[in-house]
Amino acid sequence: MVAAGEAARRLGISLDTLRRWDREGRIVTERDSANRRLVPLAEIERLSAREGRELSARNRFPGIVREVKVEGLLAQVELEAGPFRVVAVVTREAVEELGLRSGIPATALVKSTSVMLER
Repeated sequence: MVAAGEAARRLGISLDTLRRWDREGRIVTERDSANRRLVPLAEIERLSAREGRELSARNRFPGIVREVKVEGLLAQVELEAGPFRVVAVVTREAVEELGLRSGIPATALVKSTSVMLER
């Protein structure tokens, strides 16, 4: 068993995300005598081993890629997400790995000042 803060660090998520996952039943926790969350190591292993780990970004804008401009090592991706137009500058490698091109579905993930794309 590890404390919730240590479990969150090992999982690469925030403590708030771990608490939310606990409330939603996405992670199994136990409580100590002081009512603090403890996470079994087996739970950390289960969540660490899953394919395509989820990100803690809550602001997701699913949409359609409208334009991809590649120049050198960088690329500009324009996504039409409902009434929103999201433009992200990412690496050329990311565009190639995700297979981003005009007309395909993708999702912009917005966390703080960063925009990430997933497909």
